Amino acid sequence: MHIGLIGLGKMGFNMRARLRAKGVEVTGFDRNPELTDVTSLADLVAALPTPRIIWVMVPAGQITDGVVKDLSESLSEGDMVIDGGNSKFTDDQVHAALLAQKGIRFVDCGVSGGVWGLENGYGLMAGGDAADIELALPIFDALRPEGDRAESFVHVGDVGAGHYAKMVHNGIEYGLMQSYAEGYELLQAKDIVKDVHGTFAAWQEGTVVRSWLLDLLVKALEEDPGLSSIAGYAEDSGEGRWTVEEAIASSVPAPAITAALFARFSSRQEDSPSMKMVAALRNQFGGHAVKPAASKAE
Repeated sequence: MHIGLIGLGKMGFNMRARLRAKGVEVTGFDRNPELTDVTSLADLVAALPTPRIIWVMVPAGQITDGVVKDLSESLSEGDMVIDGGNSKFTDDQVHAALLAQKGIRFVDCGVSGGVWGLENGYGLMAGGDAADIELALPIFDALRPEGDRAESFVHVGDVGAGHYAKMVHNGIEYGLMQSYAEGYELLQAKDIVKDVHGTFAAWQEGTVVRSWLLDLLVKALEEDPGLSSIAGYAEDSGEGRWTVEEAIASSVPAPAITAALFARFSSRQEDSPSMKMVAALRNQFGGHAVKPAASKAE
């Protein structure tokens, strides 16, 4: 299989490498000349066999909108676009309708795994027509961890369902990170506790709170025991807000996720130990930038 991949940032670059390692030929396009395989979108389209499959891995919103519009004008009937970014599910329906006017197929795919996906593989949540999902299965198989496909790939439902599932996944992630971070601040604040790092490390095996996030928390403390180099400031990338909006729209109580989102807002007002940990965890699993501690005081 030979596919195109647009967007070779932190995620796209690693995904291209993993796909190639698993036997999928990839032609990548990025505006960064040091990363791209071709110099233009037209060259990318020309390099691919028909029916073409192009995976889009660029920031959600206007950038993705622009790429999909450009593809609607460049691709042909029977080609397929897969949006693997963190687009809002309602945008998927708009993009699918635009592409359908030209007979171009569309699949949305929520991707989890962050900067560790190259080595560990990715969790994948896809939305779209069953026949389109079947056509793209060799791509999903190459990206997912080794093992039973059902453990790391799901065809969630119709167009938009994949990104809806990823949105809820990220909302849950907000709540989990906030709980670990608050636990960190409680342990740090108690004089009788002499080994905060060791406490979290002891929870990594055999306890009900063990998880990959906990492993990353321990790693963050190993690299910076007091988190002194990180400001207690954590961004939110959109999915947490969308999850809370959907909870309100569906009358579903989501107090933990909502509180975690609001905690990120509060982090922008004062330097908080728990928000230092949230920022550190975002950096660990996703390579998200952290704000240096010195800049918070300026």
